[in-house]
Amino acid sequence: MTLYAAIDQSPLIDFLFYPRRDFTPPPQGTFDLFCPVDEGVSIHIRSYPHKPAGPWILFFHGNGEVVSDYDDIAPFYGQIGVNLAVADYRGYGASGGRPTFTHLVHDAHLLLEGLRKELSPKGLSGGLWIMGRSMGSISALELGYHHGDQIKGLIIESGFASVTGLIRHLGLPSRGIDLEPIENEHRARIRKIFLPSLIIHGEVDHLVPLQEAKDLLVHLGTAKKELVIIPEADHNNVMFSDTGQYFGAIQRFVKSSG
Repeated sequence: MTLYAAIDQSPLIDFLFYPRRDFTPPPQGTFDLFCPVDEGVSIHIRSYPHKPAGPWILFFHGNGEVVSDYDDIAPFYGQIGVNLAVADYRGYGASGGRPTFTHLVHDAHLLLEGLRKELSPKGLSGGLWIMGRSMGSISALELGYHHGDQIKGLIIESGFASVTGLIRHLGLPSRGIDLEPIENEHRARIRKIFLPSLIIHGEVDHLVPLQEAKDLLVHLGTAKKELVIIPEADHNNVMFSDTGQYFGAIQRFVKSSG
């Protein structure tokens, strides 16, 4: 039985994922990768190369978002000299299957491996960072815990240490589900993440409270960690509330941890 089985097999799962099937063809200069994760199921990754031999970020997006949403956002990463690869989840965009938390963490490992194989002939000399936004923080933290030897650093934006805190904050129906083992296991794993880490969070995030970012900062095992709070920003405008502060923080972090 997996760590998330109690949630995945309950009606609660329908309150936690908001898959969209939107998909647009890759813009000029980008390329798509479909990574097999299960029999008959592949996950879509879109890569936005901006700088030959420059740093790459493997990005796990937020709930309700899809890869195609980042066609207009990726150029901001190009402006700071960072190549971006955005991964979907099962049931999102052009990806097959149905999303669960078990699949979220299982697939993250295969997506990392698939992207590395794809980029290796193209040059990955600039190193690889992992970034998770909101729901994507689960995948990012999973990789930070298991693959620290392959990753330069970890970036968490509008994220949380464990989905259990989000369930409680939103008042979702969880009666009869023992959330404590999930909470405890995640905190134990986070304490064993020793990668340089950057946390970005909106000051007035109503969906994922700022306290989640502060808790994550405390529990991360690394001594090289920073929390950047975007003033007056909420959950869904944190990136564009202050683009200079947001992307400036990412640029400095990638440079300092490279």
